[in-house]
Amino acid sequence: MITVRAAQLEDSERIAALAQAQISAWQRWDDNGRVEDVPYSMLTVYERWLHGGAWMSLETAAIHLGRLLLGAGVALVAEIDGVPVGYAEAYPGNEPEPFGVHLHLGGLIVQEDAQQHGIDGALYAALAERARALKCTRLTTTATAGEAALLLFQRSGATPLARLQRFSLAARTGQGLYQAVPEAATDARQIAGWAMPAGRATSSRQQWEMLWQPTWDVLPELRARTQRLRFSASGHEAFVVFQRGLFDPRRVDVYCWSPRALSAALLMALRDWTHREGYRSLTLLVLAEAANSLGTEAEADGYVQDVLSLEV
Repeated sequence: MITVRAAQLEDSERIAALAQAQISAWQRWDDNGRVEDVPYSMLTVYERWLHGGAWMSLETAAIHLGRLLLGAGVALVAEIDGVPVGYAEAYPGNEPEPFGVHLHLGGLIVQEDAQQHGIDGALYAALAERARALKCTRLTTTATAGEAALLLFQRSGATPLARLQRFSLAARTGQGLYQAVPEAATDARQIAGWAMPAGRATSSRQQWEMLWQPTWDVLPELRARTQRLRFSASGHEAFVVFQRGLFDPRRVDVYCWSPRALSAALLMALRDWTHREGYRSLTLLVLAEAANSLGTEAEADGYVQDVLSLEV
């Protein structure tokens, strides 16, 4: 018999085990910069993180689930005869259209030998019920939630809601005035109704929890790569996270929350700041229809991702 319930902190180890079972090989770079297969026990917490985030280590899994249980999102466990065999986490969001008020499925894991038992469908039904209780109009997901989530949405008749494309821009000195200052405020209510005009790979709320919240500054390697600033450029306010490229330290990924779309003034400020910090380029993931706002210098790198939607 399948039952679905709210996750509890003591589920951390079991959920982490389900997530880690999805990894076919544990790897790291050797002293010569080559990739090598190694036992899980030989990896640092950060090296495990690089395979899939917080669920890759029990240490980070417990922190992550604790934040979800405190209100950052929704965490559900599916059981067969009392044994957890599936997990889903989702994030409520309030963004401008086309996203609207929604519940975003950020991750779905089903134990391999339980995939034919309807675990994903049971978790979906529970998520839809939670979405209605939160007065959300739709469930959304992206490829970052994993193959199980995509298959579930496709099987349920999901439709594409938006398309995201990734572009690269050269860092360069700008001619406008702007301010960029550290910002310590972390309350997600600050971004209610705001857009995420750059970097929205999952959902605005999920990325706020993963990037703006300083939770993962406990990992010094992540802390060293990440800067959080509040920008003001010609009256355009924005929270911005810059994260140094993992494989190219001269490149920076940009994540931006703002009450409106990306403006020329804000884009100038972002490019100027990255230039002053010594980067050569910045990468932005934007809605396909907003690509023209990046200007003719923007170069698409071929990465495209669809946001899928199911009405609830």
